[in-house]
Amino acid sequence: MRAVTVDHPGGPEVLRLVDVPDPVAKPGEVLIDIAAAGVNHADLVQRRGLYDPPEGAPPWPGLECSGTIAETGEGVSGWQVGDEVCALLGGGGYAERVAVLAGQVLPVPGGVPLVDAAALPEAACTIWSNLFMLAALRPGETILVHGGAGGMGSFAIQLAAQVGARVLTTAGSAEKLERCRSLGAEIAINYKTDDFVDAVREATDGHGVDVILDNMGAAYLGRNLEALAFNGRLVVIGLQGGRKAEIDLGKLSMKRAAILATTLRHRPAEEKVAIVQSVRDHVWPLLADGRIQPVVDRVLPLAAAAEAHRIMEAGQQIGKIILTV
Repeated sequence: MRAVTVDHPGGPEVLRLVDVPDPVAKPGEVLIDIAAAGVNHADLVQRRGLYDPPEGAPPWPGLECSGTIAETGEGVSGWQVGDEVCALLGGGGYAERVAVLAGQVLPVPGGVPLVDAAALPEAACTIWSNLFMLAALRPGETILVHGGAGGMGSFAIQLAAQVGARVLTTAGSAEKLERCRSLGAEIAINYKTDDFVDAVREATDGHGVDVILDNMGAAYLGRNLEALAFNGRLVVIGLQGGRKAEIDLGKLSMKRAAILATTLRHRPAEEKVAIVQSVRDHVWPLLADGRIQPVVDRVLPLAAAAEAHRIMEAGQQIGKIILTV
């Protein structure tokens, strides 16, 4: 089969579409003929040599895909050859086929096109597990979503709004801010021209927000603590602004706040399976009813993976970029 490989760390130009050995479905796995793969920021970090796949995962990028089951391994039940599915992967989505644990596979939600479904697994599992299973976002609380126009942020806005939270978000252009509002954000803040801490204080009468979903890490740490309410929860899911920063523990303790930082890719298989099942139970009905939807910026062929990475690095997309086989 063909796959997009990374021969050595570097820029988008190191991505190459080449022939690689076909995957085989092991016991407990299904083999998927891939229709499309979602592009995530983690793929860019892997390409730079800074985010290795977990042990046993294919070495090429791609944390999610959609497609059709081509084969089921020994002991697999609940799936049949020909089923249209999408899947959470440890790697290997930028390819024509992938083998994945059956518990990490989801049916394509009713009403969602097969290609668009490739935008769902990574965002749905990341947002649900962090905002609801971990941070326990509740109806009536206020959340600040950083990077609301991205693949993660656009899903987080919709899901938080659907459970009855008040949503604030940041984005970097008028077009992106308007798109965030259309997805359910009550207040959209241009991080290039406005101070989000001041905007949060004004919007909450000085109380702050209950939950912050952060993709920046070190660069935003101090200001995020300023924006948190008492008993607030800062959830860090990305380190685009760096890994190391000083923290005022006195301020954290005075606010009785918590900092929660997680990754999804390197979690044990049983944890991923539990997250996928919870997503299927709680998030998939919202997709089937059309109350939330995948936000797809553009669809490119697999051979254009380098172009997809350039677009994402430039911050030009709204929602997900998808690669089709």
